[in-house]
Amino acid sequence: MTDLDIGMNQRLCRPFHWDEARRYDRGKVMSAEELESGREFGRYLDVDGDGIPYRTWPGTHPSKGSFFTRGTTKDAYARYSERGPDYLYNMQRLQRKWQRARDLVPAPIEQRGARPTRLGVIHFGSTAPAMAEAHALLERNGVVTDALRLRAFPFPESVLAFIDAHDTVFVVEQNRDAQMRTLLINEFDLDPARLVPILHYDGTPITARYIASAIAERAALAPSVPEPAI
Repeated sequence: MTDLDIGMNQRLCRPFHWDEARRYDRGKVMSAEELESGREFGRYLDVDGDGIPYRTWPGTHPSKGSFFTRGTTKDAYARYSERGPDYLYNMQRLQRKWQRARDLVPAPIEQRGARPTRLGVIHFGSTAPAMAEAHALLERNGVVTDALRLRAFPFPESVLAFIDAHDTVFVVEQNRDAQMRTLLINEFDLDPARLVPILHYDGTPITARYIASAIAERAALAPSVPEPAI
């Protein structure tokens, strides 16, 4: 999960190594052999109950596996339809696909505190470097937190488990309106009081000092976190 800061800036990284042996999982792609054997194909046909239909690559078979669809309502075979049941079918299939995606997207990364704590922090994107430093800075000043870096949406169930494991969860993000916090509240039907916003939106990159001071102040554990010694 990225954000505007990552998308618009350049950063140094180690050179990439191309692995010729790597084979990518392209998902549910029906082959020419499967089509030739008579296997049923429908571009929006949910045969496994997970909301994810099989697809075909252009030119896979000379006469099977092709389809033409449009943006309005269609049936399971991509044919235009104005029937209510066809519309409901696709809406319910997409809901199943959305739920299934929770188990397929990249899982969040958790960073545990030095000792058990009831304070949690959720962050994502370009806040990660500052958050890692803030995590250590807080601990040096007696404020122990567990941190969770989100990497994808929809949120895996492990995100809810993290929230449930803490009395207070701070949500660190670089925008005025606490957009990520709103998503978390809506997706998991949470009490808004459980998620405390830590917002930074003055146009400069967020810093560890800012995060640590804001968390310490809102946790009522310390008035502020002093700057680290140089």
